[in-house]
Amino acid sequence: MEARFTTRPELRGTFGMVASTHWLASAAGMSMLERGGNAFDAAVAAGFVLQVVEPHLNGPGGEVPILLYSATRDEVLVVDGQGPAPAAATIRRFRELGHELVPGTGLLAACVPGAFDAWLLLLRDFGTLSPADVLAPALEYAETGYPLVPGICRSIAQMEHVFREEWPESARIYLRGGVPKPGSLFRNPDLAATYRRILAAAGRGDRERQIESARNAFYRGFVADTIAGYCESNDALLAGDDLSCWEASVERPAVGEYHGWRVHKTGPWGQGPVFVQQLALLEGYELASLDRGGADFVHTVVECAKLAFADREAWYGDPNFYDVPLAGLLSRGYAVERRRLVGQDASAELHPGDPAGLEPRLPALPAVEVAAPGLGEPTRGDTCHLDVVDRHGNVVSATPSGGWLHGSPVVPELGFCLSTRAQMFWLEEGLPSSLQPRKRPRTTLSPTIVRGEDGTILAFGTPGGDQQDQWSLVFFLSLVHFGLNAQEAIDAPMFHTEHFPESFYPRAARPRTLQLESRFGDAVAAELGKRGHLVEVHEPWSLGRLSAAGRDGDGVLYAAANPRGMQGYAVGR
Repeated sequence: MEARFTTRPELRGTFGMVASTHWLASAAGMSMLERGGNAFDAAVAAGFVLQVVEPHLNGPGGEVPILLYSATRDEVLVVDGQGPAPAAATIRRFRELGHELVPGTGLLAACVPGAFDAWLLLLRDFGTLSPADVLAPALEYAETGYPLVPGICRSIAQMEHVFREEWPESARIYLRGGVPKPGSLFRNPDLAATYRRILAAAGRGDRERQIESARNAFYRGFVADTIAGYCESNDALLAGDDLSCWEASVERPAVGEYHGWRVHKTGPWGQGPVFVQQLALLEGYELASLDRGGADFVHTVVECAKLAFADREAWYGDPNFYDVPLAGLLSRGYAVERRRLVGQDASAELHPGDPAGLEPRLPALPAVEVAAPGLGEPTRGDTCHLDVVDRHGNVVSATPSGGWLHGSPVVPELGFCLSTRAQMFWLEEGLPSSLQPRKRPRTTLSPTIVRGEDGTILAFGTPGGDQQDQWSLVFFLSLVHFGLNAQEAIDAPMFHTEHFPESFYPRAARPRTLQLESRFGDAVAAELGKRGHLVEVHEPWSLGRLSAAGRDGDGVLYAAANPRGMQGYAVGR
């Protein structure tokens, strides 16, 4: 088959591969492999670097779901790094404060920071290096500086007046000398000092003891004390007890089968199973007979996405609080029944199903006027992603997010912001994703690991909120049905729908809307319009920000990264 154009090669080798949304994080992960660490060490180091160099996309106060494949155990597992709502966070309390929705920005939307504990749990149970080893690159960039990507500067410019008027600590760190220019060297000495204090608390000696001491410093030591004091002084709900009683955990993934591939996602406390539901619906179509760049393919995928995401709205939530009918939602019989709803024209309905004969219930969308920055918008801070594979066969896929520099004020002395993930709860009683104390929000963060019958294993994912399990799906379908390699699949034109309520404040839905890269062409856009889709054509190379790393059936490692935004990179040898 003739080679297709790609923006960069699909990397191939035998030693190790790291792909992420920032070249410095990929390099940091690779440096851990070069010094003898494994994929888990590399992922932790890359994850900490992302917290420093992409503060508009994630931070130490955010969260991360991690999928991993352990070659020793021969199993895929999930590290749950999604912190829950505070004990004081109730629907009644938010209603008393005059809210119909959890605000999209500010301290009221804070959940327990989950990322730090998740990374250290991964390091303790699966890695080989010390906290000082994996934190060294992040500490260096925070202390000596890193070049700012344009997205950081845009975020700071958009929030300049909020920083100056409402969030003085954010202004002190991010507006030294005014709004910084892209490419300029930026330092965060407060964050560096936080890392140094954590490492001092970790001490020396036994590796596991160091890790536990570092976790304690964050959740039961000076970091937790500082966060709790700051929240209390600002009438926020997050308290010291919320941090001290929570730990990241390891659990089994949600699993599906598709054309000889075994697909692994998070449980329904995230949107991950919607990926499996879409595949179950699409299994009834001969997708390989369609044109990957044609209207029939786009229409079929989008209409199935509408059905799966309608189920997300009706059924997904923290299974520790709600009995999610996951087995029914992922069953082939249910998919056959639901597939009958897919027609030749674009559906305008949000139509959840009734697995196991249960009556679905959708949230009532309140009428909300978008507030000014600092009160409600901008809420969509986006996300990072990283994938790692090592020569031993270990694989990691992780999607860090939250703690955005424009989402919440910087906590004094610590140098980072808190998450606003509680905005994904509904302030309506009785829904699977209704707000409850100590409950996990139904997050959009959704890494993926798939295993093929020939022994191939692949980790992939993308930033993008509600689009993550649409862009990732199209990437995967491009591999399975159209013979594209990982880089070709990332580079190919992308699309998605915004038909269902978005997961971020103000929770708007845009029925029948279809976002399409212009590379699909005018004829495809026109044909989709005739079928009832409200087509919005975007600039080329503007939708989707995937990365991937894996091992093929012959044992060759490979990786690919996103050219859009000009900062994602894969490295390896």
